[in-house]
Amino acid sequence: MPEIPQEILSVGDLNRAIANSLQDQFGSVWVSGEISNFKAYDSGHWYFSLKDEEGQIRCVMFRGKNAQVGFMPQSGDLVEVGASLGLYVPRGDVQLTVQAMRRAGMGGLYEAFLKLKAKLLNAGLFDSERKRPIPSHPRAIGIVTSPQAAALKDVLSTLARRAPHIPIVVYPTLVQGPDAPAGIIAAIDSANREAAVDVLLLVRGGGSIEDLWAFNNEQLAYAIADSCLPIVCGVGHETDTTIADYVADLRSPTPTGAAEMAAPRRDQLLAELGSLQQSLSQKIQQRMEREAQTLDQFALRLSHALPNPDRMREQIQNLKQRLGQSWRVRTQSWQRHQGHLHAQLEALNPQRTLERGYAVILQSGEHGVNAVRKPAQLSPHHHYAVHLADGSVEITLAEVKR
Repeated sequence: MPEIPQEILSVGDLNRAIANSLQDQFGSVWVSGEISNFKAYDSGHWYFSLKDEEGQIRCVMFRGKNAQVGFMPQSGDLVEVGASLGLYVPRGDVQLTVQAMRRAGMGGLYEAFLKLKAKLLNAGLFDSERKRPIPSHPRAIGIVTSPQAAALKDVLSTLARRAPHIPIVVYPTLVQGPDAPAGIIAAIDSANREAAVDVLLLVRGGGSIEDLWAFNNEQLAYAIADSCLPIVCGVGHETDTTIADYVADLRSPTPTGAAEMAAPRRDQLLAELGSLQQSLSQKIQQRMEREAQTLDQFALRLSHALPNPDRMREQIQNLKQRLGQSWRVRTQSWQRHQGHLHAQLEALNPQRTLERGYAVILQSGEHGVNAVRKPAQLSPHHHYAVHLADGSVEITLAEVKR
């Protein structure tokens, strides 16, 4: 029998010692293999195994780390993981605690992604201060995507359900391949020039890092940052992350989510409108009640300020008497003046002169009928008209003695 040592370890102590030894010896390692038995728990942690033709090892990737992966792994995927080697003490299983994951063979692309991400981060393109607010009630919504993309159908369906009253403008472009970045940039520029919409949705369905690589373009990042229109980016699945997501004014985990973020729900708007209408009616009613109370107060003050009705009637009666007396005096004055003018007119009446025994001799001439004023105007054998107090006669002079 082997000698019994002075210190006897428990199973847990032994496993912890092995775990510490493994961590000290290996530190961080990169391991490639095929994912099997992949499970994503409600806690957000991932549990799976990496295997190849020679063996397998258990792996765990905790929430917070796996949020940075950019895709949702599935059993059968070939991946490369950066992890620390250790031992799960309760079971004594050797396992990898994964800190980073990328698709196998995509190491170069992933490194390029991280390098560009760091560059644009330092340039301030990800700063929250420069991000534009998304309008809560857009007049029109633009969609930048491929007309053949399944994401377009999902977005249109979501917008039709939530906000059928908002017009939609589609700016078609390629969303995959080497020509896609230039096409997306041209579509964004076109939307800004036309200014026909209030917000842009940049959407595409999920795929591998290669499929989504068009959205990791530096020129596209600057086009998104320089856009006058706010942009909601909904590219890939929830775990997919691109440079466009970081630069956009708002990032959605899916294209459908981007539509939901940009369009208000019609039924919710109607409910809010009804609530505002009710609130407005209440405020109007309250205002009317306050004004009615104020009016009552003014009426009370006015009634106190009015003079005594009996005194008012007495004053009116006195004014009527004064007015009547003034009118009678003025009428008598007018009558006296009229009598004086009448007397003056009568004194100047020629008829009054004739009644005192005078006569007027008239003769006809070139200038009409004229009164005879001088004896020299009288000639024998001429006809004259003589006006007396009681009538007139025609005479012919036989002889004129001067």
